[in-house]
Amino acid sequence: MVAENYNFPQSARLLKAVEYSRVFEQPIKSVDNCFTILWRKNSLDYPRLGLAISKKNAKRAVDRNRIKRLARENFRLESNRLPNVDIVILSRRQIIEHSNPKIFRSLNKHWEKIIRHG
Repeated sequence: MVAENYNFPQSARLLKAVEYSRVFEQPIKSVDNCFTILWRKNSLDYPRLGLAISKKNAKRAVDRNRIKRLARENFRLESNRLPNVDIVILSRRQIIEHSNPKIFRSLNKHWEKIIRHG
């Protein structure tokens, strides 16, 4: 069995404002009742993730942290299937009402759309 590298290094994250701005300029969008996902091709050999979980949509820090933790974990597990894109995840207002499995299913649907889109 081949061991996959499932870590989440700093290089797999969007860290700078200019990296987020690049995605926000001309994004491809996927929306459901949990998330709005924006993505754009990058010139790297791997996908990168950025999170924008607002206080407006998840007022308590514990809720924002849960959403971010779930999104990072799901991205980490699925990143080997994703094309070379920069992804920004924006939360929707109803997100805190959903269970962890529902959030994972939502993210998996978005990943499938990104994979199909290429």
